[in-house]
Amino acid sequence: MIFRIGIISDTHGLLRPVAERGLTGVDHIIHAGDIGRPEIVDALRRIAPVTAIRGNVDSGEWARDYPDTNLVRLASKSIYILHDLKTLKADRGAGIDVIVSGHSHVPKIDAVGGVLYLNPGSAGPRRFKLPITLATLELTPDGMRPEIHDVGGD
Repeated sequence: MIFRIGIISDTHGLLRPVAERGLTGVDHIIHAGDIGRPEIVDALRRIAPVTAIRGNVDSGEWARDYPDTNLVRLASKSIYILHDLKTLKADRGAGIDVIVSGHSHVPKIDAVGGVLYLNPGSAGPRRFKLPITLATLELTPDGMRPEIHDVGGD
């Protein structure tokens, strides 16, 4: 059985239709902060269940509903979510399988000490010349398959 997670970050109030299409069919969505406005999470919830955290641009009454970090267990994997990887305080040896972050707008997949680090990049307004991206993470009995998807857009 494959459990497919869609991972998105730094929407900054813009949920592109191409990003919504890219998340269609996932079993769960993680939003790694800088949501921008509450309607973004509402739209994502129409696709799949959502775990979202607050980023540095998320302020106001609505943003209080979202924690700064979260630790979730999906398909027997422990996934720690934070916005800015530089603020990581979690014990890297605490049985965490995946660390998801955003903030930099730079998509990245890395593995360090048996922990998968995944930054989906930014799916919101373009910043500098960085790509518009999101990620998927397939959890299978044989392991994890992370992938960055360039969804284009202006």
